[in-house]
Formats: sequence, C-alpha cells, structure tokens
Amino acid sequence: MIGAAISSLTLASATQPEYPSVNDFLPEPFLFDGTPFAINRIIMVRIIATIIMLLVLGITAKRVKLIPGRWQGAVEWLIEFVRDQIVYQVMGEVRGKRYVPMITTVFCTLLVFNLCGIIPGFNIAASATITLPLVFAMWCFFQYWIAGIREKGLLHFLRDELFPKGVPWPIYILLSPIQLFELLIIRPFSLTIRLFANMVSGHLILALCLSATQFFLIDIANKAMAPFGIITFAAGTFMFLFEALVACLQAYIFAILTTAYINMSFPEAD
Repeated sequence: MIGAAISSLTLASATQPEYPSVNDFLPEPFLFDGTPFAINRIIMVRIIATIIMLLVLGITAKRVKLIPGRWQGAVEWLIEFVRDQIVYQVMGEVRGKRYVPMITTVFCTLLVFNLCGIIPGFNIAASATITLPLVFAMWCFFQYWIAGIREKGLLHFLRDELFPKGVPWPIYILLSPIQLFELLIIRPFSLTIRLFANMVSGHLILALCLSATQFFLIDIANKAMAPFGIITFAAGTFMFLFEALVACLQAYIFAILTTAYINMSFPEAD
C-alpha cells in the first residue's frame, strides 16, 4: 500500500497538469492575421456577446407591452436598477437623466463581457485584456472633462481641479502637480486596473483548479490521487460561483465609480 502511494506520488511528480498562463489571454489571431482587423478568440467572444446583447434588447423593445411579461420585466428591472440605484442615487434625477444611457451601456456591456468567463464555449472574460477596460475608463473621463467644462468653463474647471479651495498657497507648489497627475493618469488607471486585474486573476484561479482536477481525476486515473481531484473540483466549483459574483460586482463598481467621477465635475459636488 505504501509502495503504491509512493509510486503514485512519483508519477504525479513526473507529469504535471497544463496550467494556464497570462499568455492565454493573448491568443493568436485566426482570422485576418497580419492586418489591423485581426480577430482572435477574445475579439470573437466580444463580437458574439455584443450581437447577443443587441438582439436581446432589440427584440425586447420591438415586442414591448404595456403589461410586461417575465422577459420584458427582467430587462426593464435591469435598466431601472442602473437608473435608480446607480445614476439617480449618485447624481439625482435632474442631473442624471443625461447620463442614464451611458451608464446603462457601461454596466450592461461589462456585465455580459465579464460573465463570458464562466460561460461554456466562451471560457474567457471579454474584459480580460487591458484594452477594453482602458477604453471604458477613457470614455468615463472624457465625459468627466466635458461635464466640468460645460458647467464651469475650461479655466474654472482646471482651477478647481488643480487648486482646491482652503489650501495655503505655498502648498499648491506640491499639490497642483499631484492633482494634475491624479486627474490625467491615476483615476483612469485605477478604473482600468481594478476591472482588468479582477477578471484576469479570477479566471486564472478557476482555470488552475479545473486543470488540477483533470490532472488528478482523468490524466493520472489513480485512486490514491482521487481525493486531491475532489478537493480541486470543490475549489473550482466555489471559484465558478465566486467568479459570477465578481463579474456582477465589478460591472456595478465600474458603473458607480464612473457616475461618481462625472458627478464630481459639477459645481455642487465640490
């Protein structure tokens, strides 16, 4: 018995599971390779997820009824949640009406893209490369600047951002460059990295658990190693459910931070 266990451990050490790496988030293009329109698996997932979203919203809008059914009610609940619990909650109804379409687009797109990481067949979050979070972060801060300039004018907007009120003037020598760096770099970067890092790390941990499960239960096919496979399978199941929660939570956090940042550019928010 001891000899069997030792031989199993020796076999396990001789062969290792194929663990995923960060390179899996940058797969090689399989269409239009070598052109600006090259499409890899992540791009294809984004295209399919976008088409599905447009079809769902388009069909629901086309078949809208005064007394909604379950499907229409679910879609309306999602839109009303973004409007009431995110936009109006942060900005108020009067100011927030302008930004409901934008924040709804941000929330719904990131929600669907994040959930692609746990959908069989997709198996990768469409937001798991830094490009997409960066694009949404830049959209947020373009709107931040536009709102601030529209409400205050460019000079007053920059004055309020770079020279906060109530600070002794010698402190501005150090504070103003920091404020400018935060305005141009830190805030967009923090939004980008928060979403990107969460989606990549969660997906990697889930993939590691499932790779180990396949290794212990299928590749080795040895009863002595089965308990390890059961443990990794349980961990993978937990991570699957946790990833679903994180996918929803990160879409909510990104949407509410975008709303809060835009709201900060209004005079009353100072």
